[in-house]
Amino acid sequence: MKASLYALALLTIGFTSNSYAGEVDVIDAKVTKSGNGLYHIAVTLKHADTGWDHYANRWEVLGEDGSLYATRTLHHPHVNEQPFTRSLSGIKIPNDAKQIIIRGHDSVHGYGGKELKVVVTSDNDK
Repeated sequence: MKASLYALALLTIGFTSNSYAGEVDVIDAKVTKSGNGLYHIAVTLKHADTGWDHYANRWEVLGEDGSLYATRTLHHPHVNEQPFTRSLSGIKIPNDAKQIIIRGHDSVHGYGGKELKVVVTSDNDK
């Protein structure tokens, strides 16, 4: 009986520590037009990465209709670097787009947390 309770306690602790980091929040983005309908976007994320088992593993740029414009894969945890900023260049955004949505993703919860809507203009430099 004691062994069963001990095993249950260990499972609970393991599950809790894995989900403790929560979801990824997008806290800032700088959008710069680089020419020919292409953009450079620097995104700042906040997530309590715990290591390889739970970390922010990507961010995405979407149109208002949900169309995926770009994905920036994050190849490792940022445990001691929070919040952190990563960028992506060569993002094609349609000329008629009025705003974009940037969302984060983590290895445990998937999508969630705070998304950021950014107005896109012809001379964008947010």
